[in-house]
Amino acid sequence: MIKEAIYHRPKNNFAYAYDENTLHIMLQTKKEDMETVELIFGDPYDWKNDEWQTTTKPMVKTGSTQFHDYWFIVIKPLHKRLRYAFICTDGSESCIYCEGGIFDKLPKEIANYFCFPFLNKIDVFYAPKWVKDTIWYQIFPERFANGDKSLNPKGTLAWGSANPTPTNFFGGDFQGVIDHLNYLEKLGITGIYFTPIFKAYSNHKYDTIDYMEIDPQFGDKQTFKKLVEACHERGIKVMLDAVFNHSGYYFPPFQDVLKNQENSKYKNWFHIREFPVLTDPAPNYDTFGFVSSMPKLNTENQEVKDYLLKVARYWIEEFDIDGWRLDVANEVDHTFWRDFRRTVKEVKPDAYILGEIWHDSMPWLQGDQFDAVMNYPFTNSVIDFIAKNTMKATAFINSITKVSHMYPKNVNEVAFNLLDSHDTPRILTLANGNIERVKLLYLFQFSFSGTPCIYYGDEIGMRGGHDPDCRACMEWDEEKQNRGLLHYVQTLIKLRNTVPLFGNNGTFHFLYADDENNVISYEKTDGKKRMVFILNAGEKEASVPSSALFEETSAVTEWEIDLKEAPAKSMQALSGEITIQPLSYRIFESNF
Repeated sequence: MIKEAIYHRPKNNFAYAYDENTLHIMLQTKKEDMETVELIFGDPYDWKNDEWQTTTKPMVKTGSTQFHDYWFIVIKPLHKRLRYAFICTDGSESCIYCEGGIFDKLPKEIANYFCFPFLNKIDVFYAPKWVKDTIWYQIFPERFANGDKSLNPKGTLAWGSANPTPTNFFGGDFQGVIDHLNYLEKLGITGIYFTPIFKAYSNHKYDTIDYMEIDPQFGDKQTFKKLVEACHERGIKVMLDAVFNHSGYYFPPFQDVLKNQENSKYKNWFHIREFPVLTDPAPNYDTFGFVSSMPKLNTENQEVKDYLLKVARYWIEEFDIDGWRLDVANEVDHTFWRDFRRTVKEVKPDAYILGEIWHDSMPWLQGDQFDAVMNYPFTNSVIDFIAKNTMKATAFINSITKVSHMYPKNVNEVAFNLLDSHDTPRILTLANGNIERVKLLYLFQFSFSGTPCIYYGDEIGMRGGHDPDCRACMEWDEEKQNRGLLHYVQTLIKLRNTVPLFGNNGTFHFLYADDENNVISYEKTDGKKRMVFILNAGEKEASVPSSALFEETSAVTEWEIDLKEAPAKSMQALSGEITIQPLSYRIFESNF
C-alpha cells in the first residue's frame, strides 16, 4: 500500500455541497493500489455511552488516470454536518486516512477526522439550470451574415470575396443574424455566444472604444433589442463577450492618458510603469500580451470597477441578455469578479457567467465568481485524439478522466465544451479535411457531460487555419455546404434533447481502451438504463470483446444515427467480438 499517495482535502472538488441536502466526497489514491475504499462518517455531536455514532459505506471508483484512482460517494447528512475518514484496503492491509494522519485503527479522538462543519444553503454552488440543456453556437458577428449593407464600414469587401485578414471587413451585422435565426432554430441551437459587439476599431472588436455602445457596423441598440427578443421567441439564449481585462487604444480614458500623460485624471485606470507613456517599440504599461493597442485596465481602481459593473448591469437590464463570457478572465483580480457576480446575479439570478481560462480554474469556480469556464483541457485532448490522431486511447482516457475530476459535478454539468473557436484552427482543418473524424468529434462532444458549443460554419464543413484564417465569412451557398454533416449534427442535437441519457444526464464512465487501434468505449448510466459508445479513431477495422462492455449475451439495442430521417434501432444479443470499422462508432442501449 502506497500510503503517501492517498490524498483528500475537505474542500473544492474533494468535498462539496451538490445541493442544500447533499454532499459529494472524493478520495484520490495511487492507481490500482486499493481494492476497496469505505467512508466512515457521523454527526460530530452524535454520541451514546461515550461512543461516537458512525456509519460506514463503500465508495465507488469513478475513474483512473495514469497515476491515480478516484473514489466517490454521495452523502445526505441528517443534520447537514459531518466528521469523516476513509478506510482504505489493498487486499493485504487496511489503514484509516483522516485529517490527523494515517492510523492502523479508528482513532478515538474525533478531532482527527476530516470535518464538513455545516452545509449552508447559501454556500451551495448553483449554476443556471437552463445551461445544462443548452446547445451553444458561437458567432463572430463580422463574418456571419451581412443583412444591412447601409452599415458597411468604408472599404467593405463583397461577402466571401477574399481571405480574412486582421484588417479587412465584410459587413457582418445583427440584421444578418436575424435573417438566419430560422437556420439556427432548425439546427437545434438554444444559445448564441457573440464575440464582442461593442464599439471598437478592429474587425474582432476585442479593442473596445465604448462599452456602452453597439459598434455601428453591427447596427443600433434597437436592432440589438430586436435580435435578443427574436432569439428569446425561439427559445435561444444570448451571451455577450465582456472584455474587462483590457480596453482598446481608442478608449477615451486611454486617449486622455496619451494626451495629458501624468496629469491625466485617468492615469490610474491603467497599469502604467512610467511616464511619458510609450507605445513603441514596446509599451511601458501592462497590456493584453504585448499588444500596445490593448492597455490593461486596473480593476482594483474604484472608478474603473464602478464603470465596468455599470456595463455588466446595463446590458442585462436594458436588453435582457442571458449571460456574459469573460475574456482573459484569469488576469483580472478575484475581488472584481466577486463584485461582478453579485452585480449580475442581483439583476438576473439565472444569468450564465463564463470565464475564458485555459488551465485549472478551481479558484474561480467556488460559487463566488464564475458558473463555468471554457473547457480547453477537454478541447485539447479531444482534438489530439480524434482530429489529429496524435494521442493514444489510454492517454486520452487519462486526460479526460482528469478533466472530469478537476471540478465538482455541478460545475461539470455546465462546463462550456468547445472543439474550436475564433482563437484556434477549425476542426475540419485540424482533422486534415477528414469529415469522418469531425463526426467522431461531434459524437463525443454531444454525448459528454457539459454544455456543447459549435463554432459557426463548422457544421457545414468550413475550413480555416490559425487566426485570422479561422474567421472566414459564413458559407450560405447550400451547394458549397456539406449538407450531410449538417444533418448529422442536427441529429446529434435531437438525440441530446430527446434522449436524456445521451445528453447531460446520467454518469459518464470509460470502459475500454485499445492503444494499438485507438479505440475507446464509454458508458452513460442512470441506474436503470445504460448507453455504451464505441469510437474507433484509428485507420483500421478493430474489434472489442463484448465481455469488456456487457455481461454475456446481453440483449441490447443498437443505435444508428448516420441516417437521413431518424436514428434507427435494432435489437440483438452480443457475444464474442464486436467489430467496428475505422473512423466509425457503434452505440448500444441496454437495461440493467
